[in-house]
Amino acid sequence: MNRPLRPSRSSDSSGSPGLSRRGLLGASAAGLTAVAAVTTAAATTSSARARPTRSGPGKSGIRLRWLGNNGWEIRVARPGAEPATVLIDPWLTRFRTGTYTEKGADPGTKLVVDKDAIDRHRLRADQILVTHGHYDHLPDVPHLAATTGATVFGTESHANLLLALDAPGDQLSVVRGGEHLQFPGYSIRVLRSLHSMPGPRARVPFPGTRPGGPPSRPQTIADLVEGETLAYAVTSDATGFTVVNFGGSNFSAADLAGLAPDLAMIQPGGSTVHDYVPRLLSCLDHPPYVVPTHWDDFDEPLDEPAVDWGGLTGLREAVAAASPRTRFVVVDHLETFTP
Repeated sequence: MNRPLRPSRSSDSSGSPGLSRRGLLGASAAGLTAVAAVTTAAATTSSARARPTRSGPGKSGIRLRWLGNNGWEIRVARPGAEPATVLIDPWLTRFRTGTYTEKGADPGTKLVVDKDAIDRHRLRADQILVTHGHYDHLPDVPHLAATTGATVFGTESHANLLLALDAPGDQLSVVRGGEHLQFPGYSIRVLRSLHSMPGPRARVPFPGTRPGGPPSRPQTIADLVEGETLAYAVTSDATGFTVVNFGGSNFSAADLAGLAPDLAMIQPGGSTVHDYVPRLLSCLDHPPYVVPTHWDDFDEPLDEPAVDWGGLTGLREAVAAASPRTRFVVVDHLETFTP
């Protein structure tokens, strides 16, 4: 049964029970705290790079709504026109996987796409951005593409996986990272990125690519491979406000040169990534806002408050140590935040 949505709000505290869970990102809060301890003094100050001047909270022209996991709805205000809507990794089905249990997800778990659950949210979209091909990011995209008419951006592997799941082929656009795309009132920058590498062996879960055409229809969660990872930055033409989203707790520093976003959506984890949070925030020129993403146990319902898989506190502490002037804003399931 779909419960009524709660009033929109955002918080600087998680309000979550802080459950300790092993997950796909494979990193502990303790690992993040250790990362924060190595922050240098240089990483705590912003560079001289100027940011656009704004008149106060809520003036960014961008509204964010969290759809759980790394799913986001980004609404961009456009003077004299309807707001544009960009979706990132929209995954609303949330079938049970056991990902954040001690045992972890069974690779043979059957893939599920619940079209009724997706349709209940009545999403609209001009573009859908896919960061990578895993089961908690990609499988709902074909249905949403068909119902919204949105253009879907992703790598060749993502496009082939989407075609295998019956996505409309004429709505797919293959990108590699490096593209900077202009749309009426906003732009989207596609960034080459990296996936999380959890565990003592620092391995990407369900690795691999799918070039050369669609594979057979994916049946299990292991059939949806990473397919290379992208990050995306969305910028309002009217205000210059830029939001960047990372689909994994890793990044390519060279591909972030000159980005300097106003708000970064980053994930807990990254225990095998050298100086993960300090380096990332330094590369991003210490953004005014960090909004955590991919921190909820997605075996729990989307229409109830998010349950922390165990990484949120460590991420908060790492951000505070690496960038004291950055505001850490936690948004709950289906709630909104307008910077």
